Amino acid sequence: MPNRTSRKAADFYIDLLFYHTKLHCYVVVELKATSFKPEYAGKLNFYIAVVDSLMKTEADNPTLGILICKSKKKTVVEYSLKGINTPIGVSEYSITQHLPDEFKSSLPTIEEIEAELDNRK
Repeated sequence: MPNRTSRKAADFYIDLLFYHTKLHCYVVVELKATSFKPEYAGKLNFYIAVVDSLMKTEADNPTLGILICKSKKKTVVEYSLKGINTPIGVSEYSITQHLPDEFKSSLPTIEEIEAELDNRK
């Protein structure tokens, strides 16, 4: 008979967590490499609740949630967020093969990143 008290605890990891100094609030960012699914809203809401419970103080404004996914259907997003009272935004990303010129000088090249990672070994 299995021991019901020895369940393995689940681990959860927020993709990105920021503190917005002008808005005085935490910002939880969830990144998805797939199209939006309703369960993503629930997971983001869960992370926001944890941040509110463990980190947010009375001096902080409400925690914001941002979900960035490959694509989304507006109607599915609307129904998924209906009834969730925390501020959550859902956006899509697009991948480009060419880096705009204005960013080229401010970002390292792939070779520079690889060299840095090799130096850490």
